[in-house]
Amino acid sequence: MLLKKLLFVLLIFSFSNVMSQKFEIGKVSIEELQEKEHPKDPSATAAILFSKGNVEFVYSAENGFNIVTKVKTRIKIYKKQGYEWANQQVRYYVGTADSKEQLSFSNAVTYNLEDGKIVKTKLKSDGEFDNKINKYWGLKKISLPNIKEGSVIEFEYALRSPSIGSIDKWDFQTSIPVNYSEFVTVIPEYYVYTPNQKGFIPLQITTEKFSKSIVKINKETTQQGGYPSSITFSQDKTDYMVAKTTYLGENIPAMNDEIFVNNIQNYLSSIALELSMIKYPNSPIKTISTDWESVVKTIYDNEDFGPELNKTGYFEADIDALLKDVNAPADRIAAVFNYVKSKVKWNEYVGYSCDEGVKSAYKKGTGNVAEINLMLTAMLRHAGFTANPVLLSTRSNGIAVFPNRTAFNYVISAVEIQDDVILLDASEKYAKPNILPLRDLNWFGRLIRKNGSSVQIDLTPKSISKEIATLSFVYNGSDAFEGKFRRTLTDYEAMTFREKYYKISTDSYLEGLERQNNDIEIEEYVRDNERDLNKHLVETYSFKDTKNIEIINDEIYIAPQLFMTSRENPFKMEDRKYPIDFSYPLQNKISVNIEVPEGYAVSSLPKNLNITTGDNIGTFKYNISDTGKYIQIVIITDISTSIVDAEYYVVLKDFFQQMVDKENDKIVLKKI
Repeated sequence: MLLKKLLFVLLIFSFSNVMSQKFEIGKVSIEELQEKEHPKDPSATAAILFSKGNVEFVYSAENGFNIVTKVKTRIKIYKKQGYEWANQQVRYYVGTADSKEQLSFSNAVTYNLEDGKIVKTKLKSDGEFDNKINKYWGLKKISLPNIKEGSVIEFEYALRSPSIGSIDKWDFQTSIPVNYSEFVTVIPEYYVYTPNQKGFIPLQITTEKFSKSIVKINKETTQQGGYPSSITFSQDKTDYMVAKTTYLGENIPAMNDEIFVNNIQNYLSSIALELSMIKYPNSPIKTISTDWESVVKTIYDNEDFGPELNKTGYFEADIDALLKDVNAPADRIAAVFNYVKSKVKWNEYVGYSCDEGVKSAYKKGTGNVAEINLMLTAMLRHAGFTANPVLLSTRSNGIAVFPNRTAFNYVISAVEIQDDVILLDASEKYAKPNILPLRDLNWFGRLIRKNGSSVQIDLTPKSISKEIATLSFVYNGSDAFEGKFRRTLTDYEAMTFREKYYKISTDSYLEGLERQNNDIEIEEYVRDNERDLNKHLVETYSFKDTKNIEIINDEIYIAPQLFMTSRENPFKMEDRKYPIDFSYPLQNKISVNIEVPEGYAVSSLPKNLNITTGDNIGTFKYNISDTGKYIQIVIITDISTSIVDAEYYVVLKDFFQQMVDKENDKIVLKKI
């Protein structure tokens, strides 16, 4: 019996030793290199074999506690599309001397199997880069060498931070499978952090407590006759408890992007820890308030925010001259807004903190988002409006779910007038009042008033953006339909079009338009109001369509919308966990007029259809009529809400499928 117990203990020890080696840098196996595809996801281009993060608090007499984060990662590359995983980057704070972070990569190696042997290629200095994002943030990058299909890469990095306000978020899930992900925090009893967990992946969480010590060496010098005579040393020892918490995830599937998702990163399984309490010995407990009001106050009091908002003496004369003969409130707001857009160009930097300051940006004619929109707010206040900044998180930054300073990364302006709020972002040349860049449309923001209070602001567009089209055509008697097309775009539809195509030549645009519309031939193209934001954008052209015509014996089969026909349902998955984000309410209306060619008569027509999703999400109307000489169809699709909860996915999927099926119903003309 004793022997069996001994063997069991030895077996457990051996297994644990093997597992510990498996997740250590430098222990790459031939089996890992030989693996041709991921065992649970053969489509994966790469996979994280393991990733381990360890966060500890390190004490020094000079600096107190610093947070040291060490990360070890091993990645398998299966396909060429996975080569991008050989490029890694980590952001770090460089803003001020007392809060500057230190970041270093190490043990970055590529492993390949050559002639049955493991060959190591180490990262050289020319594969490491240190970039400046702005005056607050730097970015270190590495690009691992000798990447092939089958390569395994490893790297480590260490980040030392004097800031204890928050612990960097750990992502358990990515766009590729993760075999093993471990995140360990070792936190002294002096600090209490609130964990904020996101995602749908269950984690194994364990906590243990143990003691540690801080030893201070004291040095005393005795003097005699003005000279040191002896030196004595003593030490003070402080014992304290730490809590070691391990968060573990295994066999985590890839997070696949889906259509109409705001930012898939919002739904990745992750953990973030925010400081909520400090309990130093012999000191009163300090509560770190993590409500939105406290977060906003901290940001507002920052020297690169509130004080910049209140700077004057650089624009007043210009604004007074601009508004001298402008009286209507809407016109005055638009005048100031357009003035800032033309005066100061965006330098592509986001953030809620000014870089060189509003005065410098005004003088130089370029600035970051904060400089542009804080300047706009100050000018609107000078013009007599109740104007205030609005903090928000851009789509790429993720939804601001939990109160913390890093939840926001952007600022716009708001005017409160007659129980309404007008939102403005002067960084985007094609934006209008209440028509914000798409990057801004991320659920909610926080409006900060002069008295320091703040209120949540809904960023969701309320007005319906429209695409209204007319399509007229006739069979040319040989091999094609010929006709004219006209469409009008409003609000967000117009802005996104202008943003996408303003740098593209007309010839290049038309080449792409012909290609994406099944190789139609376009002539007589005209685009109106491209630069006049006060008017709807309109484009018209003549076309010849040889691909969407089907003639069988004496019958012509017509999909009434020709190249405008929806070919497939955008929603393909059986179910969905994430909200459907259309960005803004929209209406698509197309009026079709088909001339019945001489010698032909209508043989059959699609039936009318009128469907709705319920709960004011969407409606679809298809009405067709035959006058003898012409066939007329009006198709109207309305999506009345920007964001649809995932529980409506099945309903919405069916709604779109009925739309696609109806749009592909054929008109049949028979030769007489």
